[in-house]
Amino acid sequence: MHTAAFLYPWDIVGDPDAAGRIADLGVQQVTLASAYHSTRALTPRHPDRRIVTARHAAVLYPPDAMRWAGRTLRPYTQDWVPGADPFGTALRALTEAGLEVHTWVVLAHNSRLGGEHPSAVVRNVYGDAYPWALCIARGEVREYLVDLAAEAAVRPGARGTELESCGWYGMAHLHAHDKIGGAPLSGAGQYLMSLCFCSVCSDGYTALGIPAAEVRAGVRRALEPLWREGPGAGSRPVAAAPGERAAERDRIEALLGGDLAGVVRTWRDRAARSLQRAAVRAVREAATGEFRVLLHADPAAHRCGANAGVDPADVLAHADGVVVPCTGDDAARADVLGPFADRPAGATVAANLTVVAGMGGSPGTLAADAAHAGSLGANALRLYHGGLAGDGDLAAVRHALRTTAQGLGN
Repeated sequence: MHTAAFLYPWDIVGDPDAAGRIADLGVQQVTLASAYHSTRALTPRHPDRRIVTARHAAVLYPPDAMRWAGRTLRPYTQDWVPGADPFGTALRALTEAGLEVHTWVVLAHNSRLGGEHPSAVVRNVYGDAYPWALCIARGEVREYLVDLAAEAAVRPGARGTELESCGWYGMAHLHAHDKIGGAPLSGAGQYLMSLCFCSVCSDGYTALGIPAAEVRAGVRRALEPLWREGPGAGSRPVAAAPGERAAERDRIEALLGGDLAGVVRTWRDRAARSLQRAAVRAVREAATGEFRVLLHADPAAHRCGANAGVDPADVLAHADGVVVPCTGDDAARADVLGPFADRPAGATVAANLTVVAGMGGSPGTLAADAAHAGSLGANALRLYHGGLAGDGDLAAVRHALRTTAQGLGN
């Protein structure tokens, strides 16, 4: 089972031992961030630092000045990792250590661009802006994301890419000092609060047969019990639904009604599929030779976030595969991997397992979790995250990849 670890360039740059340490885990590949969102990250083994603060979304390589000249939406560069091209520096070190490198590109999640260009972001049913979430239905946003995908994915020396947040982003985002837990939202509630009512999306609903004002009123009506009665009003699943994602889908339809739910779903699915196809096509046109293009994805089209909702058959008709979140219990893994079981020959379905115990992962059960994912159809592993994990976590990963009888590493 082909295995890769996620890394940031700052995990490697300035640490001469880092690339060899990652190779020693037994992975064959590193998925290395080339365009990433704002974050504060631990570097527990770096000889010179322990914390990196990426203040805003940025590319970690020199962007093409000609490509972005005169553009309103354009990527920002960074100044928190030494050098003009920390991605390239890290890639060379990893390649010299015998590792294959693929790019890790974050798209619709961008707090800086959203804050500077409020017309370009998702606006919920109450008119509140989500500055971290670019609205993918807008032409200027789509143009920016497709061009960013091509540039950030196809870096010299990279053998493939993984596109994160290549679809709708919504409410569920760990914003600075979040204080939104007073009314915990179910999956259906998260979806309703993630629906966009910017001018483009409003026109889209109207064009599909229901005036935007009517859509807005219906969504507000569906949300009202949550604010008045507490989380129970919006969190009861449909008992007959088989699986968490199906239960959410049925609950959304019950809350909105079939016609309204259908219009919203059609508009959002069209925008997401269009972006996904365009981004994959742009990457392929920019690449030479064999270059794998994977999407971080969730098999429920209504899901928003880093693992953007997709239609399994549709996404695997144009991408080389998907990376799906598999941290959790056996039922959760079955829920996310099952819809990808009927995949084309050669398609990658990578199970993404968190191996940082302090972030909810279970590195000690990696062998068993990976074996279970494999029994459900996964044919690759992604380990989150090789740079954030402590020494004990990495020791557990190394042991699992070296000793598992089914050969999780080589």
